[in-house]
Amino acid sequence: MTGSTKPAGPTRMRAEIGEQPAALRRTLDALLPRVPELAALAARTRQVLFIARGSSDNAALYGRYLCEARAGRLATPGSPSIATIYRQRLDLTGVLAVALSQSGRTEEIVETLGWARDCGAETVAVTNEAGSPLAEVAGTALVTAAGPELALPATKTYTAQLAALAVLGLALGPGGPPAQEFRDALGRAPDAAEALLAVEPAAEQLAAELVGIRGLVVSGRGYASSTALELALKFKEACYLNATGLSYADLLHGPIAAVGPDTPALLVAADTGPVLPGVVGLAGRVRSGGARAYGIGGGAELAAACDRALPGPDLPEEVAPLALVVPGQLVVEMLARRLGVDPDAPRGLRKVTQTDANQTDVNQVLTER
Repeated sequence: MTGSTKPAGPTRMRAEIGEQPAALRRTLDALLPRVPELAALAARTRQVLFIARGSSDNAALYGRYLCEARAGRLATPGSPSIATIYRQRLDLTGVLAVALSQSGRTEEIVETLGWARDCGAETVAVTNEAGSPLAEVAGTALVTAAGPELALPATKTYTAQLAALAVLGLALGPGGPPAQEFRDALGRAPDAAEALLAVEPAAEQLAAELVGIRGLVVSGRGYASSTALELALKFKEACYLNATGLSYADLLHGPIAAVGPDTPALLVAADTGPVLPGVVGLAGRVRSGGARAYGIGGGAELAAACDRALPGPDLPEEVAPLALVVPGQLVVEMLARRLGVDPDAPRGLRKVTQTDANQTDVNQVLTER
């Protein structure tokens, strides 16, 4: 399984993985002062509609858990085709529409947020480009401070989106001590991400074990579902690996049959939280069936249940995804190089992808940035 020429030196992807602690600090410093503004916006709405594709859609899943599990607000994923193809008008009064796009230039996402505004929704854009069309069409723009991202696979722009959504979740949720605890945990997230960069030697060992596998199932649940889906996407993009990202609840409903000697499971979890026992139990089930189970996070419990595990961040479950993805990103970059793939420029990817070219060339569907 080879692709483009293996890079001779450090990759841009690896450098940008290492830039994530600083990107998180800058983004949180820029956006946390806007919590009162966002809280006033939230007071005019009852439920949240997320509009995104690709890595941004994985980040939006984290946002949905923040809205529902932390803030007690119904949150749903939007279907852009309702706006862009079917041209159906909906009553979105009382809805907060949140569109995510790293570039802010994906026409489908821009058009759908404009449609939501015209249907009566309050609108928020999460983007890394201040002057982008998405920022212009939104009533409120949360501009992340990731800086330019040169590698095609999104790393620091993804984690910066998580930070922006965490700020939004803080504004949407209850005040008082729970809000302060959440805010304090956000303040620790950049340092937690930085500490996880030190797992590089162990990540290299895990990458070596993944060479030659036929496929990979990446699974988590709850807040960590976003991490599982994002890492599966990265294994596809950068390693050309048939990787499937699933909630472990979905995995147990049949797809676990795909896990076997040549298709291990990579399980991700925060070190604490109500979903951790289920992830640990899944690791035992995977191994009892003759497959390998690898872990990221989950503390000592998950590590003991897996063949090999990488540590996760010392953060509460609702903040852990801001750093939990880092060890997995390191494994992806290292595995890509072992397979002879340049992770900076995988085949078939563009930094800005248009889902359709004026609805005429659906072959342009690749991956949203």
